[in-house]
Amino acid sequence: MEHWKRKFTLLGIGQAVSILSSSILQIAIVWHLTQRTGSAAVVTMSTLSGYLPRAVLGLFTGAFIDRYSRKLIIILSDALIALAALALAAASLADEPPIPFIFAILFVRSVGAAFHGPALGAIIPTVVPKEQLARCSGFLQGFESVSLLLSPALTAILFTVWRLGHIVLLDVAGAAVAVLIVLFLRLPKSAREGSGERVRLWRDTKEGFAVVRARRGMTALLVISTLYAFIYFPIGSMYPLITMTYFGGTVADSGLVEIAFSGGTLLGALLLGWLGNRLSKAPAIAASIGVYGAGAMLTGLLAPAQLRAFTALSVVMGVTIPFFYGLRIAVFQSRVPNEYLGRVLSLMGSVSLFAGPLGLTLGGVFSDTAGVERCFFYSGTLAVCLAAVILAVPSVRNCCDA
Repeated sequence: MEHWKRKFTLLGIGQAVSILSSSILQIAIVWHLTQRTGSAAVVTMSTLSGYLPRAVLGLFTGAFIDRYSRKLIIILSDALIALAALALAAASLADEPPIPFIFAILFVRSVGAAFHGPALGAIIPTVVPKEQLARCSGFLQGFESVSLLLSPALTAILFTVWRLGHIVLLDVAGAAVAVLIVLFLRLPKSAREGSGERVRLWRDTKEGFAVVRARRGMTALLVISTLYAFIYFPIGSMYPLITMTYFGGTVADSGLVEIAFSGGTLLGALLLGWLGNRLSKAPAIAASIGVYGAGAMLTGLLAPAQLRAFTALSVVMGVTIPFFYGLRIAVFQSRVPNEYLGRVLSLMGSVSLFAGPLGLTLGGVFSDTAGVERCFFYSGTLAVCLAAVILAVPSVRNCCDA
């Protein structure tokens, strides 16, 4: 095996283990809070505790990622997430942890994630050859898909036999595996690492914005990513709602739909890993958004008795996800100079995290008044229009396939 492939595979395995244990913990916390309080407001607050720090800090964390050792940042952020989990485990095993304490733990874990994700994304192009970035993005999406596919079933098993504190310890073990793998890998340094320059937060952050603006089509791609997050987030979050309220399905049916979508995502990741850079990125990104939108539109047109058709559409919609997210990050990784990549990736993640919950809020209000099936139809229509914009704007096509 080539040297870079071994490094990439080890990184992927470490992150897959960490994502799996974190997903199990995230689901377990939501179930714990639901079972304990029965309050939608409490569950919503837990979601915000996990999103807001990443969204706000993501505007600025890139300045540190581009200045200091990305390897060290990945290790420290994983360690912070693990320490927060240890604190929750200790509190859970000793007694019932207070709800505000759980929110605080989720907040701290989100701070760690605000550094971890962009740092990992920025370090990948220093390991993987440029011409292999699209394929490797597909494989990373595959690692993540397997983890997300397994996590609901494993959580359901563990939640019945373990206390929350024991499930939290599983997440600590997952983070430890990821840290150990990164710790013993020899990873290339970033351009500014060890330069002795101090972080000048506002100036460095503005440089990240300037890099995006200076590259023709990059700003438009960032806007398109933000709009897609606004459209995608409410649809993705309302699968259980449309399954059980509109199609009249059971909890088991809802689980089957989620598995179908996750299975489609895994298939899409494998296809992207196989096709790799043979794809023309702009048409592939447009197709992924357009097909997802068409699936949502068709879902909105289905009759309430057509749950099986919705399950089949969920597989198709799932297939599109790696092609958008995998190819999008490959475009940024290949087009942005590595010394600015941490800032650009953290900015990209931040604006998406702001747009997603906003879309979910508006989508929830619209679903309550007009019906969840109409939310799917109109959101899908917007996605199809967004796909057409990608094909119609030359700067976006040139940016993706330069």
